[in-house]
Amino acid sequence: MAQFFPLHPANPQSRLIRQAVDIIRAGGLIVYPTDSAYALGCQIGDKKAQDRIRRLRRLGERHNFTLVCRDLSEISVYAKVENTHYRLLKSLTPGPYTFIHRATKQVPRRLMNEKRKTIGIRIPDNRIALALLEELGEPLMSSTLILPGDEMPLTDPYEMRQALEHDVDLVIDGGYCGIEPTTVVDLEGDVPEVVRAGKGDASALE
Repeated sequence: MAQFFPLHPANPQSRLIRQAVDIIRAGGLIVYPTDSAYALGCQIGDKKAQDRIRRLRRLGERHNFTLVCRDLSEISVYAKVENTHYRLLKSLTPGPYTFIHRATKQVPRRLMNEKRKTIGIRIPDNRIALALLEELGEPLMSSTLILPGDEMPLTDPYEMRQALEHDVDLVIDGGYCGIEPTTVVDLEGDVPEVVRAGKGDASALE
């Protein structure tokens, strides 16, 4: 049975944040809010939890997971960021953007794009997500909470609790946070390429 933590979206309760991180560190799979939609999250090196996400969402082996980070310095641990891209990242983070970078050796191979050895990285503009990341001290391995057969992410934490009570270990109620996906920007080429237009303003990349 999944636990259910109602957290204040602007000032999340420290005690519940610590308890949520304890669940993650113990191998748990959580539902948490971001600045674009609710997401599934687990510890970066936890293959069992990653496999639970795959089963729950019925994802293939080629699905690209995202590493959700707390700041730019953490991104540089897991992604090879060119100097020319730091200014762009600084101007757009935290925010609803996912950036594709070449992965460093700190990223488990199973999380990378098989051919390009890249990884999606983002810093969410959400107090609860950032509090979780600060307490955890490392990125969350993450995937948007879209169930098989659905076109949109779930938005109501109480519905999530009912639908997922036997599939996840914790549902965090952080209020409504939207259904629009992040804007995905590939930073592997000479110029930034918008792979998917989403909530983040793509005109900021022109």
